[in-house]
Amino acid sequence: MTMTSRVKLPEWKALTAHYEQIKTQSMQNWFAQDSQRFARFSLNFGDLLFDYSKNRISAETLSLLAQLAYSVDLPAKIEALFSAEPVNNTEQRPALHMALRNPEKTPLWVQEQNVMSWIHDALAKMSAFVEAVRSGSWRGATGKPIRDVVNIGIGGSHLGPLMTTQALAGFSNSQLRFHFISDVDSFALQEVWQQLDAERTLFIISSKSFTTTETMVNAKSCYTWLQDCLKRKNLQAHFVAVTAQIEKARHCNLLPGGIPQEQIFPIWDWVGGRYSVWSAIGLPLALQIGMEGFQAFLEGAYSVDQHFRTAEFKQNIPVIMGLLSVWYVNFFQTPTQAIIPYAYALRNLRAYIQQLDMESNGKRITRQGSEAEYATGPIVWGELGIHGQHAFHQLLHQGTHVVPVDFIVVGQQEAGLDSHQDLLVANALSQARALMCGKQEKDKHKEIPGNRPSSFFFMSRLNPRNLGALLAFYEHKIFVQSVIWDVNPFDQWGVELGKAILPDVLRDLEQEVMAQQHDSSTQNLILHYKNLRSS
Repeated sequence: MTMTSRVKLPEWKALTAHYEQIKTQSMQNWFAQDSQRFARFSLNFGDLLFDYSKNRISAETLSLLAQLAYSVDLPAKIEALFSAEPVNNTEQRPALHMALRNPEKTPLWVQEQNVMSWIHDALAKMSAFVEAVRSGSWRGATGKPIRDVVNIGIGGSHLGPLMTTQALAGFSNSQLRFHFISDVDSFALQEVWQQLDAERTLFIISSKSFTTTETMVNAKSCYTWLQDCLKRKNLQAHFVAVTAQIEKARHCNLLPGGIPQEQIFPIWDWVGGRYSVWSAIGLPLALQIGMEGFQAFLEGAYSVDQHFRTAEFKQNIPVIMGLLSVWYVNFFQTPTQAIIPYAYALRNLRAYIQQLDMESNGKRITRQGSEAEYATGPIVWGELGIHGQHAFHQLLHQGTHVVPVDFIVVGQQEAGLDSHQDLLVANALSQARALMCGKQEKDKHKEIPGNRPSSFFFMSRLNPRNLGALLAFYEHKIFVQSVIWDVNPFDQWGVELGKAILPDVLRDLEQEVMAQQHDSSTQNLILHYKNLRSS
């Protein structure tokens, strides 16, 4: 059945007309006229406050956006997501990252298999391993307990573990130290190796396919380094794997005899890499904060899942987040979105959300196979707030681009200095207010136009549960966007082409005679590199 293009929907046309009515209206005036604006445009969820009152919206805007959501069957699409329907239509499989954090043991059937039993078995296996490493009973080849944990992965197998272990470092109650390898630049590897005690190092090889070139090359180099350090061949106690390809890990040639099955933790095809931190991909986090802390992380996300699935749209935080994004991308024509945390612990949150959003919704072909007649997938960027204030905030305040901003602030920091925390929060509040209010000056160079939109996430404290909730808000926001834009957020075919080209280019770099005919630029760049290498 041919579906009506989004831009031809009456609801889309109504939003276009509404935009023309309010595009020049001032948020500052709205606040002056409505003392209840904050109360009407903010929501509490547990320890998190979501304030979206500094957005260029009225009650009518929200109503029209909700009508658009209903017109494209968002409620039914949400239910399909949670019901294991094949919402990943290009690969004909469900997207079940929510099941990873579901504490219920009610069966969930996929191709006559109860995936909930698999998930809880995997959690039990993780729990036993985490206890063994943290208690010191897991020993390396020389009989010493583990102190250094090195995660080898890329994409979601790297960004999720990296961001979460940094964010929750204050909740670590072990002596373990965590390191991350994703880049194949040998200097990156050497920088990590210099920090390790080889006898007490555990490597986690995280690769869904167990064929990812960068991960496999890095894993092999780490085995060689460890063998050189310890002068031993039996090093299996130093390596575990997280993968959907169990047999490949068991029989891999990374180390003699492969990786023992009891040291392989499963993930599944119905979990995308960027949605996988809730699985054994999150093993570094579980090792850092213990399984009780990891369960709290899962519980925080699960609570948001229930909220997303059941709350009315006007009270539904991820739905509002997604609709706001559509409002700016498609009606204000803003191509970017800034993520600005005011918490050092969240220094890699932007990178995590960047992959989550841009790899999910960076699509130009709709689910119906036609080219989208509207923009999709904002460019997500940002930095720690204090750093950004002295770098790119100039553009936010006075540039020609309007950039919607998400400010993310933590009220109380573990073991923080009160005076520093006050200054941090004051900076965030000041920047959001300055974006909205601006400043009128006779000297045009000093004038700041204001009326720039922002949303504010204020969590009382950064802990496993609240971090889990925050990440789930963004996951579901991205799903809402995908439904409005009619794109599949669970595939990433654009990532695959570069991978497919890589083997031929690498072969021609390594061989004396080129076997492939490339375009003249690639051909000559290969020759230039080979000349440099041989000089």
